[in-house]
Amino acid sequence: MGRYTIGVDFGTESGRATLVDVADGRELATHVYAYSHGVIDEALPLDDRTVRLEPDWALQDPDDYLRVFQVTIPAVVKAAGINSADVIGIGVDFTACTMLPTKADGTPLCTLSAFRANPHAWVKLWKHHAAQPEADRINAVARERNEGWLDRYGGKISSEWFFSKALQILDEAPEVYAEADRLLEAADWVVWRLTGVETRNSCTAGYKALWSKREGFPDAAYFGALDPRFANVIDEKMTRVITPIGERAGGLTEEAAAWTGLRPGIAVAIANVDAHVAVPAATVTETGRMVMIMGTSTCHMVLGDQEKVVPGMCGYVEDGIIPGFFGYEAGQSCVGDHFAWFTENCVPESYEREARDRGIDVHGLLGEKATRLAVGESGLLALDWWNGNRSVLVDAGLTGLLVGATLATKPEEIYRALIEATAYGTRIIIETFEENGVPVHEMVACGGLPEKNPLLMQIYADVTGRPFKVSASSQTPALGSAMFGAVAAGAQAGGYATIADASHAMARLKDQVFEPIEANRVAYDALYREYVKLHDYFGRGENNVMKTLKALRSQARAGRPGPEA
Repeated sequence: MGRYTIGVDFGTESGRATLVDVADGRELATHVYAYSHGVIDEALPLDDRTVRLEPDWALQDPDDYLRVFQVTIPAVVKAAGINSADVIGIGVDFTACTMLPTKADGTPLCTLSAFRANPHAWVKLWKHHAAQPEADRINAVARERNEGWLDRYGGKISSEWFFSKALQILDEAPEVYAEADRLLEAADWVVWRLTGVETRNSCTAGYKALWSKREGFPDAAYFGALDPRFANVIDEKMTRVITPIGERAGGLTEEAAAWTGLRPGIAVAIANVDAHVAVPAATVTETGRMVMIMGTSTCHMVLGDQEKVVPGMCGYVEDGIIPGFFGYEAGQSCVGDHFAWFTENCVPESYEREARDRGIDVHGLLGEKATRLAVGESGLLALDWWNGNRSVLVDAGLTGLLVGATLATKPEEIYRALIEATAYGTRIIIETFEENGVPVHEMVACGGLPEKNPLLMQIYADVTGRPFKVSASSQTPALGSAMFGAVAAGAQAGGYATIADASHAMARLKDQVFEPIEANRVAYDALYREYVKLHDYFGRGENNVMKTLKALRSQARAGRPGPEA
């Protein structure tokens, strides 16, 4: 009799469930639900009025998350043709930091009529960057007070993180902050809805909310220095009880069992982050092997056996990815989004028509044409900051740049330059880790981009000078969540005692390896040196034109007449 687990992966645009055989990790069925409201970045989805959002906002509807469970889990059970009684556990991962305010019973404030039209009552998605002033304040006060925890995060907190977003709610909508009994990660909220038990996972607490296994959260005096009303945010809006990843959050409630068609009481794992949960699913349970989760953005994860301070990383957390190791994280905010922006806004109709006539998508056509170009042939160089810089500059106020364009520049040349820019950004991250004592000797890629874009993988190998392996799973985060579901169920129920055991049994890599081409590597070294000059000139304060332009844009938009809220 087979035993199965289900991993549910909540991404930026959709959520998916993957049903997995616990014995060997075979993925028997996957189903995707596209969020009905997608990313809310222009106006709230209201029927009776128009409430427009300021620049750099990114919200979501929590009801979309529940629909993921209701739609995808029954679909994968049916598609796999298994007996639902043989499913022993569920694991969940989420983009982070994605957070929301709720009442004490978990009701999101945005579902209440009194707060429906207030943007701060909605879910703030990971790429909500409008809390940059709050992030700046968090950093400045921490430096003034010599807060030791700041070093764990490379010396700088991002606007994407938990307390930046929470402080923005307090600053701009104190009535929402006052009404919120709980502020929590969406990852923990969906597990709460599955189990009826509020839990807080150690992964998001450690990487996004300044918590550590040894020291806990920063003290109330620090939070009070940010704003006296914020002093007791942990005890009033959160909790000090943090549960390690791999633990069982609880059992599936009768209500959630009715949504999903699964047995009440089966194990639900403590929530996790999409990037972090992918590491054991990509076969990595030891030091020195960097996992890159490549999608709309990219996260770079590597394990270390020593505690090291690395400037500009997203953070390190003891036991944050695999128990017994320090889990280091870095990231790039704009990768797949980068390429999607270009194909949606900058490709001529003749290319669209050629792609349609040949039965391929525009990405495939551009990739094919770009493959024919020699390194440096385009004469272009780009900075990969169309959605800000996460590592190593940690600055959401930065924007994109393309240098070298002429009237003869072709779309495929720009497309290749954008790919190369993201590869250069990854090389800076790798070199920063190694310069600070965290070795990186092997690369493993997973996510949608490695599956679809061999040109991209070859460019990354050439630029970094390292071979790239690729996860065999097309749904690596969902597989990782399914693995944690098997650990939550435990060996006695047919699962596993540890995540390392689950990884050894259930994770696989593809046979194909992208090896650096020596001539390309040498050519890219020259281009990379020029990239670093631009990176430091525009990113380290010598020329702040990008921020000046963003400020002027905001002023112009603020003065533009539009519908009243």
